[in-house]
Amino acid sequence: MRDYEMIFIVHPEVDREGLSGVVEEVKGLIEANGGTVRKVEPWGLRRLAYPIQKVREGHYVYMELGLEPDGVAKVERGLKLKEQVIRHLIVRIEE
Repeated sequence: MRDYEMIFIVHPEVDREGLSGVVEEVKGLIEANGGTVRKVEPWGLRRLAYPIQKVREGHYVYMELGLEPDGVAKVERGLKLKEQVIRHLIVRIEE
């Protein structure tokens, strides 16, 4: 199992309860693919550097997770299907 960092941006129209629901769905997606979530940090509503899907801001969420390399592609595929997540990035943590 390798260590990864993930940041994803949730659509700004999602309220506080909806945001925690999206975070729980993403955690479930990671755990369903054999991973573990070690840390979750909501960074709040921030302005984007450029518009994404005609949106200028979004809720940023940072996660540290453990995941097998083949599980990364499955998690990314699941994130692409979530309409509330407008952008995501998963990066391996070098030791």
